[in-house]
Amino acid sequence: MNDIFSLAPIAYVAASRSAPEDDHWGGTLAQITLTDDYPAEALAGLAEFSHVEVLFVFHQVAAHKIELAARHPRNNPAWPKVGIFAQRGKNRPNRLGSTICRVVSVAGRTLTVAELDAIAGTPVLDLKPVLAEFLPRQAVQQPAWASELMQAYWLPAATPE
Repeated sequence: MNDIFSLAPIAYVAASRSAPEDDHWGGTLAQITLTDDYPAEALAGLAEFSHVEVLFVFHQVAAHKIELAARHPRNNPAWPKVGIFAQRGKNRPNRLGSTICRVVSVAGRTLTVAELDAIAGTPVLDLKPVLAEFLPRQAVQQPAWASELMQAYWLPAATPE
């Protein structure tokens, strides 16, 4: 089967970060503004939810950087080689990212969210409200290296003194 899908962004991210970085996404705010193809009504009711899942494209990943096989996460040899589908790195075959963010506000065609790990200019493919019934129904389990990798991910960036 060789299906090809054509996807167009529904929105773009405005954020203070313009370069992809691995850590310190805590406390960040981002605005997601719908393209001209979508009216403000497309966001109606979203402010009633505490969280939204943002599906986006890692648009700065060059085609030659895409991983298809196993690798050390973040190229750290202390962590085991695992397949690209056993990690959340940006160098994925379809360059798709997904993050659950806190809804801060909705104003017109702009959704403001907290802790979206996407950079300025990121194309957004879809927004989905987070429903408790879609969250894991059992305890989440992960290997120790994944917890180690995520240790600083949601910490706020250090502020210069």
